[in-house]
Amino acid sequence: MFKYILFFAALVAPCLLFSQQQAIHGKAAYDFLIDTEHYNADKESPLLIFLHGRSLSGKDLNRVKRYGVLYAKNRGVAIPSSLIVAPQTSGGWDPDKIKDVLDYVTTNYNVDKTKVYVCGMSMGGYGTMDFVGKYPGSVAAAVAICGGGTLKYAENLSRVPLWIQHGSADRAVPASESRKIYKAIKNVNPDAEARLTIIPGGTHGSVERLFHQTDLYEWMFQYQKKN
Repeated sequence: MFKYILFFAALVAPCLLFSQQQAIHGKAAYDFLIDTEHYNADKESPLLIFLHGRSLSGKDLNRVKRYGVLYAKNRGVAIPSSLIVAPQTSGGWDPDKIKDVLDYVTTNYNVDKTKVYVCGMSMGGYGTMDFVGKYPGSVAAAVAICGGGTLKYAENLSRVPLWIQHGSADRAVPASESRKIYKAIKNVNPDAEARLTIIPGGTHGSVERLFHQTDLYEWMFQYQKKN
């Protein structure tokens, strides 16, 4: 009898996990998935936004679970308790539209606005940097993987803790893109809380494993925006 209970639990557990990931359509500039597994409406929650790369673009929100934060979480990676939002774009990322998603979530959920974190990969890495660059007051910390940034935002980017990561063997987006924006940030402010990690032998795809490492989340969540 006990083995049947275990078998049933094994079948039900994944269903309960995925049921906590709700698709939100037509409420903000981008449709998005929101993971509420650890959300309690009676308590302010940190918010983690994940921006996908070009390969996950489209109109099917299930695609945004193919890699990145939700992919890692659905495979058991321990991510700090938070609301997780994964919007989807059909083209490039627009900072104003990302802000619209953020505004919708903070209006409709009990979000701690001093603990908003953003991370992204490839096109989502660029999107992360451009969003933080345009709205630095909205973000406590951010991680950009195998992307780059817009140089005109360097001064604003220097105001937010950033961890920029890139594989040395990336042929899709060369590591020079991350080096360039990092250098621009440090030129504006040598004391900026920005760090650059070049992963030896890392390719454009292999660096996805970074989302499965808890130190990425621990690094972001140590920061809190001052009121």
